[in-house]
Amino acid sequence: MKELAAPPDANRVADAVEVLRAWIINQGLQVSLAPGSFGGGENEIIVWSILLTDITRHIADALHKSEGLDPKETINKIQAHFNLELDEPTAEAKGDFIV
Repeated sequence: MKELAAPPDANRVADAVEVLRAWIINQGLQVSLAPGSFGGGENEIIVWSILLTDITRHIADALHKSEGLDPKETINKIQAHFNLELDEPTAEAKGDFIV
């Protein structure tokens, strides 16, 4: 198992909460997530959307630092493929919700 390290502040801040984990297992995506982390309802949807855009920016920054890729171009490509994947998924989301 190749687990990433938690961000340094996660160990220093008492109210830090993990909300998302993603794994590639048997060439497929498996996730653990914590719905309801942001108060539920419309606010929940808005904050998860912000979280996904922040993740996109972090990916663009990491690819810029590690491979020299242009961050704006990377974000544009991710956004285009994100929309394509939403419209025509390469795989359906499946699994159980465990509380």
